[in-house]
Amino acid sequence: MNRLSLALRLLSRDFRSGELTLLALALVIAVTSSTAISLFADRLHRTMNSQAAEFLAADLVVSSSDIIPNTWLDEAKRLGLKQARTTEFSTVVIENDELLLVGVKAVSNAYPLRGHLKTRAMLDAVETVHKQGPEAGNVWVDSRVLSTLKLQVGDVLTVGDQSLTVSHVLSYEPDKRGDIYSLSPRVMMNQLDLQATNVIQPGSRVHYFFQFSGEANAIKRFNAWVKPLLSASQRLMDVQDDRPELGNALSRAERYLGLSSILVILIAGVAIAMSSRRYSERHFNSTAVLRCLGCKQNDILLIFLYQFFLIGAVACSAGLLFGWLTQEALFHLLRNLLPAMVSDPSLIAVMFGFMTGFAILIGFALPPLLRLKRVSPLRVLRRELEPLNSSAWLVYGLALTLISGLIYRYTDDLMLLFSIMGGGLLAVIFSAGLVYVLLLQGRKLLPHVGLAGRLGLQGVLRDPKASVTQVLAFSITILAMLLSFTVRNDLLTDWQQQIPDEAPNYFAINIFPDQVANFDNILSRQGVPAASFHPVVRGRLVAINGTPVQKIVSKDSQGERATHRDLSLTWNKELPLDNKTLAGQWSGTKKGEVSIESKLAESLQVKLGDQLTFSIGSEQINAKITHLRSVQWDTMKPNFYMVFSEETLANFPTTYITSFYLSENNKTLLNDLVRQFPAMTLLEVDAMLKQIKLILSQLTSAINYLLYFALLAGFTVLLSSIYSTLDTRISEGALMRTLGAHRRLLRNAHLIEFAAIGVMSGLVAVFIFNWVLFGLYRYVLHLDFYFNWVLCLVVPIISAGCVVLAGFWGVKDVVNKSPVHMLRGT
Repeated sequence: MNRLSLALRLLSRDFRSGELTLLALALVIAVTSSTAISLFADRLHRTMNSQAAEFLAADLVVSSSDIIPNTWLDEAKRLGLKQARTTEFSTVVIENDELLLVGVKAVSNAYPLRGHLKTRAMLDAVETVHKQGPEAGNVWVDSRVLSTLKLQVGDVLTVGDQSLTVSHVLSYEPDKRGDIYSLSPRVMMNQLDLQATNVIQPGSRVHYFFQFSGEANAIKRFNAWVKPLLSASQRLMDVQDDRPELGNALSRAERYLGLSSILVILIAGVAIAMSSRRYSERHFNSTAVLRCLGCKQNDILLIFLYQFFLIGAVACSAGLLFGWLTQEALFHLLRNLLPAMVSDPSLIAVMFGFMTGFAILIGFALPPLLRLKRVSPLRVLRRELEPLNSSAWLVYGLALTLISGLIYRYTDDLMLLFSIMGGGLLAVIFSAGLVYVLLLQGRKLLPHVGLAGRLGLQGVLRDPKASVTQVLAFSITILAMLLSFTVRNDLLTDWQQQIPDEAPNYFAINIFPDQVANFDNILSRQGVPAASFHPVVRGRLVAINGTPVQKIVSKDSQGERATHRDLSLTWNKELPLDNKTLAGQWSGTKKGEVSIESKLAESLQVKLGDQLTFSIGSEQINAKITHLRSVQWDTMKPNFYMVFSEETLANFPTTYITSFYLSENNKTLLNDLVRQFPAMTLLEVDAMLKQIKLILSQLTSAINYLLYFALLAGFTVLLSSIYSTLDTRISEGALMRTLGAHRRLLRNAHLIEFAAIGVMSGLVAVFIFNWVLFGLYRYVLHLDFYFNWVLCLVVPIISAGCVVLAGFWGVKDVVNKSPVHMLRGT
């Protein structure tokens, strides 16, 4: 009989007896999780970054304050790219003695190249999908334009010198941004009508967006060709810059899903290692017989490797199928967030889960299998002979290498990888040493407890090294589940706090100082929650430590974009609550102080103590950086790159900005505000808020899937751990029953043993959990860390309960089967 056929017969027998059920289940869970997340992340990344589609209405967009050269358009045409163009500007329109500041968007006939537009024939009509914008002579307008100017569909709207017919109510545009042109009530017209309006004159503030779409290679070539030609006022747009409310949420969710997948793989790996250990120990005798029949060490190893290769192929294939179905479910949940056409996954992403499954099998199951080749033929006569253990470096090195590779894949940060692995290893080594010492000292308790207590504690203390391994296995499982649950809850809480139910949905800018009190009184009388008013002074950064800023910032950086336009500068003694201090102190009382947002500071290459020079009107001022802070830009509240002390800016011309929430019933107040404060500009962010809330609710549903994987994987670890010592417990239980022990005594002993293991595992898990969570929140997910004392009390209790329940279920045969049958081996 050849080795392969023998391996198949042994594998068939083991499967029928249930020997490999837990191992296969753990492997399926790990492959399902890694496949689902790999496919989800790959398709999401390819959809957002390679085919920006509906987010930008094109594959590539060049943003410019002026018309781009014809040579650029000629090059795009030569590469076979489709082209479209939009022109955006603000203007005031007047109809029926009412005036309104609107954001005009003139589009070419090819717009949008990706995605679609939605309109209504009447305000309450059903939405209609369009593949191109309005025809020449017509305009599509926002519903607020109709209500404010007292117009209806079919009426005439005059834009500059051109009269246009309102043909539709615009309800959706794919590339709506968060700037003043997009947040003002929209008027969309055909590019052919733009010249006749005579609105755009030399010096007018206009922004052009040149859109391109085509084959991926052509887009990539055009991107590389045009990027070096961009001026300071031009840039290539992507999702993270153009749609931060989408990019930030999806990026954070993608990272969470990736890290959660690692935790699930880690839990499943522990289950595989423990199942493999029991499997190898139960085959010591049969391996000794094979050795007596002439099998060499390498033959033994090949026989079992064949078995595990076949197990891996079947389990990984099943996991690949389940992973595919899971990621399809994730995309179904996010279907309203993502473009209509989602990219197909790459072959590498499809195979990643399959390869991960085999890597897990090799990393966690190979070390126990290597002991089988060392089984001595003498074990046939002397059952006490145990094969030598494999090298510790091999046992732990394979698993650590696998986990390290997965962490690097999802974080792409070597320093973070070394921090996580180094900190985790130190925590595990310290915990293992502490548990070992506690077990040795625990022997002093034996004379002071009852018979059941002594039997239970002896089960833990008899082999301290094995007990330490079991405690660490449970601890790692509990740790992974704690991280998954806690990060998920804190992530959702952070999102909900970011966008509460009554988050500001309107911004009012250009409020004069003498109008602030009156504006606030009007809002108060209408029951609108009190708004916070922020002073604004327009200024431009011109020098850093006396050096012109253009010589310092790098091309295409955030710093370069910030220095080529006027910034909204403000002053305040107290910083917004969601601004977090990273360095320095802020008093806001001394003249010449400035607090700067941390990412802009990094891009400008500035630090505490540096001097910044700003041009405000015809004057220049100097300010010293005394404070660095982080800013949450997606909170729908006014935020600023630069915050000065009051004495620094108080003498300059100032306007105010505020944000407030208006319910649907109160929106008639907007027309009154526009009439009473004609110089003020109202920006509506209702549509953006609805989109963000939709994103958060969908991502909440998506990340819940990972919790199910973690729970399933944790369940397999519990059972694997119990079953790994089942044979020994059965033998001991039979011996105790033969000597007269009652079932109740054995049950109480098991209760104490499992409870002790559970409590120790919970304490160790909480210790490592706080260590790892601090680094994870600070350097990966950028959330606030706080020490949770409740977990220190609750987790050990829950851990003890879970281990006791799983233990009782796993060893029920120990106290129920007849001692005679146990001793006879029948």
